[in-house]
Amino acid sequence: MFGCECFYRKKMDLLPLSDPEPFSLPAPLPQWPHGQGFASGKLNLGELEVVKISRFKFIWSSNLEDKKKGVTFYKPVGLPDGFYILGHYCQSNDQPLRGFVLVAREAPSKSEAADFSTCVTSPALREPLDYTLAWKSNDGSEGSLEGCGFFWLPQPPEGYKSVGYLVTSSKKPKLDKVRCVRADLTDRCEKYRVMHSEFSFRVWSTRPYHRGMLGRGVSVGTFSCISDSVPGLELPLSCLKNLDPSLHGMPNCDQIHALINHYGPTFFFHPDEIYLPSSVSWFFENGALLFRKGDSVGEPIDVGGSNLPIGGCNDTEFWIDLPSGDQRKTIKLGNLASAKLYLHVKPALGGTFTDIALWIFCPFNGPATLKVGIMNIALNKIGQHVCDWEHVTLRICNFTGELWSIYFSQHSGGVWVNAYELEYIQGNKAIIYSSRNGHASFPHPGTYIQGSAKLGIGIRNDCASSNFYVDSSTHYELVAAEYLGDGIVAEPGWLQFMRKWGPTIVYDSRTELDKIVHVLPVMLQSSVKNIFDKLPVELYGEEGPTGPKEKNNWIGDERG
Repeated sequence: MFGCECFYRKKMDLLPLSDPEPFSLPAPLPQWPHGQGFASGKLNLGELEVVKISRFKFIWSSNLEDKKKGVTFYKPVGLPDGFYILGHYCQSNDQPLRGFVLVAREAPSKSEAADFSTCVTSPALREPLDYTLAWKSNDGSEGSLEGCGFFWLPQPPEGYKSVGYLVTSSKKPKLDKVRCVRADLTDRCEKYRVMHSEFSFRVWSTRPYHRGMLGRGVSVGTFSCISDSVPGLELPLSCLKNLDPSLHGMPNCDQIHALINHYGPTFFFHPDEIYLPSSVSWFFENGALLFRKGDSVGEPIDVGGSNLPIGGCNDTEFWIDLPSGDQRKTIKLGNLASAKLYLHVKPALGGTFTDIALWIFCPFNGPATLKVGIMNIALNKIGQHVCDWEHVTLRICNFTGELWSIYFSQHSGGVWVNAYELEYIQGNKAIIYSSRNGHASFPHPGTYIQGSAKLGIGIRNDCASSNFYVDSSTHYELVAAEYLGDGIVAEPGWLQFMRKWGPTIVYDSRTELDKIVHVLPVMLQSSVKNIFDKLPVELYGEEGPTGPKEKNNWIGDERG
């Protein structure tokens, strides 16, 4: 199928690496309030019941000299009675042990999900018909297979799909070592991140193709191995699909509040930050105005936003702006005492995880600072705009209630950071560093360059701890959790405002940038011009953002 690439190491190099140290959160988990399936250890996907396994036994390691590039393969152990392996697990050697694979059995009692699947009598799980050898680490030419790794793709019966590979150190595994899943209980998956690449052999982590609030794809935690010698080959694996309409693993209201009380991060703003956050109600109370196209006079906004036009789309007919005069200068500075995080809670990865998006509001976004080598140039207008909505997203494992990772939104992009890479304060509360003026979120203090960090050219994002902070575990408001049903969470009126939170002002910012380029040493001018061309378009004018509900990650998955 893939063709076998071989590399051979002496026996002394084939000794297995020690298992990576398991990661634990800084503090023990609390006893969560009573609910349906959240943190119960098992989840019902309709015709399948799944359990997350985080205990593993070593099989084989790439054992490269550079440990940071090595990966190790494991099989899950400690399966509950009646559950079957769906595939093996892989992770990089430079990480603590934090991953999982799902094991499955047919659900003891079929749920309403049976109505959503094809009316068949075939079992949900079946043994494969055979295996295909996808790759092996040694072609046997040296006369010994000791320490070799063999990668086997289960060949499913007709109407079934494979969801993971098996790895052995010698012969083909027995057919009863893994199960394939009936096709209607699976969904499409895709390659995610390269975990290993040597010669023409690559190992990728996988994730569901259909993600976000409405996606039902479930990550199995397995890997895919691909050979570059077969270009254009489609991924031969699927993921699971949650066909249980109740999403019984999601937290109820009491559990949501317990989660944010336990995990709510502290947002630290730079000690030199001028444009601090505020609550939306403070912003409205202190002079924010609603403008309509063709009308030069703005209308004061009710404290609850009840006079804002709601629904529809951003048709440019309305926008929010600051008042004029001294009141404008005051409101731009925000009000830290009133600031809070606005929570949107939603299913992730088919309801096997919970995403808690925490939105923070700032009345004004300050101008940017350009870094060119050792020079720092404060820009006059570039980067500033009225109103700023930023967010981070906590991803919680619904099997256990553990914090799994946090998404840090950073201007036009963002990044997922694993729980073991975070800084913590007061138990399991992570620290979020908000960049000066721009309010992008980062996991550690320091200066982050938006442009070319290698060349030291780009927009500065400076992050540091200070006395300016907001503790989201106590200062928050739950504004949306659609999966709970109508009327459970009362969405504030301003959340339905789909237009711009700020006016659009276009100016010739490129002239300002060109003036900067011309005073730089000739050897730097070309590089700086190239960086400017790649900067986000929002840096070249003032344009208020749309509110949280208009962002594509409100329903969809985070970028990254």
